[in-house]
Amino acid sequence: MDGKIQSDTTVVMNGNRITRVARSTRLKPKAGQVIDAHGEYLIPGLWDMHTHVYFDSTAADGTDLVLPLFLANGVTGIRDMGSALDPVLHARDEIAAHRLFGPRMLVSGPMLDGPKSHYKAAIAITTPEDGRKAVDMLKSRGVDFIKVQSGVPREAYFAIADEAKRVGIEFEGHVPDAIRASEAVAAGQHTFEHLIGIFEASSPDETKYLTGKKTVGIFLATYDSGLEAYIIQLLAKNQVWQCPTLYWERGQWLVDAIDYTNDPDLAYAAHTWVTKHWPAAQKGILKTLDTDPLPIREKFVAHELDIVRKLHTANVPFLAGTDTPAGVDVIPGISLHLELQRFVAAGFTPLQALQTATLNPAKFINRLNDFGTVQPGRIADLVLLEANPLDDIANTRKIAAIVTDGRYLSQQDLTRLRIKLKQLAATK
Repeated sequence: MDGKIQSDTTVVMNGNRITRVARSTRLKPKAGQVIDAHGEYLIPGLWDMHTHVYFDSTAADGTDLVLPLFLANGVTGIRDMGSALDPVLHARDEIAAHRLFGPRMLVSGPMLDGPKSHYKAAIAITTPEDGRKAVDMLKSRGVDFIKVQSGVPREAYFAIADEAKRVGIEFEGHVPDAIRASEAVAAGQHTFEHLIGIFEASSPDETKYLTGKKTVGIFLATYDSGLEAYIIQLLAKNQVWQCPTLYWERGQWLVDAIDYTNDPDLAYAAHTWVTKHWPAAQKGILKTLDTDPLPIREKFVAHELDIVRKLHTANVPFLAGTDTPAGVDVIPGISLHLELQRFVAAGFTPLQALQTATLNPAKFINRLNDFGTVQPGRIADLVLLEANPLDDIANTRKIAAIVTDGRYLSQQDLTRLRIKLKQLAATK
């Protein structure tokens, strides 16, 4: 996927695989369904690489609202970063068998967090032995990777890293509060989520943060460009993937300045999210995270974009992810398109932004032969657009049709689906 437009092209699918891609004049299919996509643009299916389908207060909506919302918006694959174990494993397997409607899933099951974790979709870890047992249990249940959260104790973190390496499973997620970013790199952590660890490593006070208080105001006041350059070089050298969740980050730090009641897509959010969960989350964020004055937080949001720009310039690899449906006004499926727009705001070209949700996920999971491009042999996860996303990344929302694991959803199918999801959201 190099951004070159291949005009006058026909794509042939058989089952769930692409079998041929060639000039339309050379391909005249004699059987099967023929879709006239004249004037439209075909891209690989999109991935949201940071989701929580069966997570705490929104878990009950995972199957009939959250999962279909992804497909309704062209998201044909997701990486679930923390959900109740049994429901998420069941959903992954049922979707693969075409018995449940949703995107293909890579799952961690519950997150590994500290002894005082307030998340339901988490395993409380106190000792190194707790960490090893959790890794072994999750591996035996068939999860795709291990997710570490911010509260994991220091010695337990290194035990988790060691056990994950021993049993052959990647571990990904937050750089825990008790760990330096450089230590996470050395331990083999596969991803950094939300840019956590990079802020701390860009300050001479990094060691104090291991036990002390952290606020965005402190980060900005102690920021050292030389230290930032060092951690960026280290991440580039080791090719540690970044999933910055920029749309969610902006919404989190500016939670008191953004009026989500004006969101034109609000009808797709469950009624209880809007009236109950989001207001509670707002209060919680303002009490525990957004304690600095709004101008400081606005400066930090711009600082995050600058970090992403520098990481990208250094060839650190990126994944698009949203943290949906956790947080405030991060609606499944829709938020992925808004995330791509934030990448462009951080200096990515539209093509580079698009690759964070198509080509890069395929590279990340080492399945370039299956995903990420429109080529023979690839799985038929595709999105047909009415306008060119390389002209304007917002055009990824102008969806004409979707192919998910070989199944075609027309514009009419998508319209009916979206009407149904709006009706369902209003009752939840």
